[in-house]
Amino acid sequence: MPGTGQTRNTRQKEAIRAAFVEADRPLSPDELLGLAQARVGGLSLATIYRNISSLVEDRWLAEVAVPGGAMRYEVAGKAHHHHFQCRGCGTLHELEGCELRAKPKLPVGFEYASHELFVYGTCAACMK
Repeated sequence: MPGTGQTRNTRQKEAIRAAFVEADRPLSPDELLGLAQARVGGLSLATIYRNISSLVEDRWLAEVAVPGGAMRYEVAGKAHHHHFQCRGCGTLHELEGCELRAKPKLPVGFEYASHELFVYGTCAACMK
C-alpha cells in the first residue's frame, strides 16, 4: 500500500517530538522509547535511534554528552544552560542559565571557547 510507511514514520516522529516537548528535559533513547510508546504502540529501539539520528541531523535535537554516561538528547536551540543528574535514578534535568560569569584562567597561549558544567545530586522524586 503506497504511502503507508510514510504515514507511520510521520506518526512515529510526531510521537518522539511530543515526548521530548512533554518531558522538557534531556532523554536517553530508552527513556524516549517508554514515553513515545505511550503515544504510538509498537515502536522499537531501532526506530528511536533512527529518528534521533534524523532529528539531530535536522538540528531539531541536540546531543548532551554526559560525563561517564550514555549520550542524551534535548530539543535544540535553547539558550546556554547546564544539567543536573540524579544519582538515584539517573535522570538528567536542565538548569536554567549559567552562573559562571568569569572565564577560567587558562595557560599562556590557550584560547577559551566554551564550558560544560554538570551538577549531581538527588531529584525530588528520589527524595520521597
